[in-house]
Amino acid sequence: MRNTAKITTAVLAAGALTFGLSACGSGSDSKADGGDTLTVAATPTPQGEILTYVKDHLAKKAGLKLEVKEFTDYVTPNTAVQQGEVDANYFQHQPYLTDFNKKNGTDIVAVPGATVHLEPLGVYSKGVKKLDDLKKGATVALPNDTTNEARALKLLAANGVIGLKSGVGYDATPKDVTSNPKGLKFKELEAAQLPRSLGDVDAAVINGNYALEADLSPAKDAIAAESPKDNPYGNFLAVKKGEEDDPRVQKLAKLLTSPEVKKFIEDKYQGAVVPAF
Repeated sequence: MRNTAKITTAVLAAGALTFGLSACGSGSDSKADGGDTLTVAATPTPQGEILTYVKDHLAKKAGLKLEVKEFTDYVTPNTAVQQGEVDANYFQHQPYLTDFNKKNGTDIVAVPGATVHLEPLGVYSKGVKKLDDLKKGATVALPNDTTNEARALKLLAANGVIGLKSGVGYDATPKDVTSNPKGLKFKELEAAQLPRSLGDVDAAVINGNYALEADLSPAKDAIAAESPKDNPYGNFLAVKKGEEDDPRVQKLAKLLTSPEVKKFIEDKYQGAVVPAF
């Protein structure tokens, strides 16, 4: 990680884990009760909402006891799974998980067949209605975690605002910008802070879950947004390696990719969140 928010993932994880688990409780409680309850860590919107829908409307009929623990950062849900404090999480895409495992020595994996939804990344602005209207020297805020920063830069490049080095992957940084006709300045911020930055920058590239929490819709409010077609950033259910075949996990995977959940996502989010199955 880079800058203040990127000092050391392990340090961040320790602090976030202490706060998150003291505030929300521990998944180990369910194991003490006989291991029947599946405890899943999630960010509140839309993952927590989708899981709550499953818990309230589908889980009991499927014989699944489900507990949802909500966290507001992108570190704690993985450290909680790795340490056995929760059974699974639902908040991330594969490029992020691959980078997280590499940097932290963790062995968290996606549950096969349990990719649930896509949150199109969007560019938002209080000052302009389209990217072409950004003035020279404008400041654009980007998420500062490795994969989402690369994703943001690729979105800007796809819309012709900047050019990126050929073949750049999921770890692109502003150093990989090869053309910048408007002389844009990039401000790297923790993803959760991006909606609050809109009053201080000319535009911000915001992750879908944080946009929704700020009442911003990629479908309606973004001045540019990702296409869902062939998009590698679908969010999925994840567990510690070796737990993929846990019957409770398999039940939840099936419910999360059910017609009922697909309809719930389409009806509730109106294109701001897109089913990925």
